[in-house]
Amino acid sequence: MKEFEDSTVQTFNEMYLIETLNLNNKTILDLGCGKAKITKELKNNGFNRVVYACENDIVQHNKNLANNDEIIYKPFSAQDLNFKDQMFDMVFMFKSFHHIPRHLMQKALDEIKRVLKPNGLLYISEPLFKGKQNELIAIFHDEKEVRKDAFLNIQKAVNQEKFKLFQEIFFNTEIVYESFEDFKQKHLNLSHNKNTMNKEKLNELEKKYYEYSKNGKAEFLKPFRVDILQKI
Repeated sequence: MKEFEDSTVQTFNEMYLIETLNLNNKTILDLGCGKAKITKELKNNGFNRVVYACENDIVQHNKNLANNDEIIYKPFSAQDLNFKDQMFDMVFMFKSFHHIPRHLMQKALDEIKRVLKPNGLLYISEPLFKGKQNELIAIFHDEKEVRKDAFLNIQKAVNQEKFKLFQEIFFNTEIVYESFEDFKQKHLNLSHNKNTMNKEKLNELEKKYYEYSKNGKAEFLKPFRVDILQKI
């Protein structure tokens, strides 16, 4: 396993990768689902998929409950999954594993292993701490250490043979902001970063944004690493 890929050449929508995993007729869990945008795609892109979604931010969880869809929402944390043993064929974590407190990461992986069926798969998608878009985010929300901790804990679980590394994939995703206001709306004052920026820091952010934009619109290639782990 490796934390970074020096030259990532693949650029695609991650959903194309996900749909190679044959999710039809499967019971699926999305952990740290946020607004459940990807969860809805997991549910609707195929057939006969039973999909559960967990978000421990109770405010967002309550909003998800109002979605009136066929997804089963629960307010569980990854380290405390109130599900029966061997319940899921697939567990997904999209940009959420590094939000688990570092001292609970192994407990979370143990819980995920418990609820996975024999030979079930855990799909962990993590943004890499590199690239121009990351430079912008790091001005107000520096995740360098927590992302490193996330990788090291995933690697530890593989080395301890809790899971087998089924596949490791590096790719870019296209990110577009129509304006600096669009960027702020999508990233500032979110429940997981709760940043309070002073005027000086906000000016620094705006200046850096316009360095990377053209007529206010900014386009980036955001690098990701996906680790697909199989329960042993």
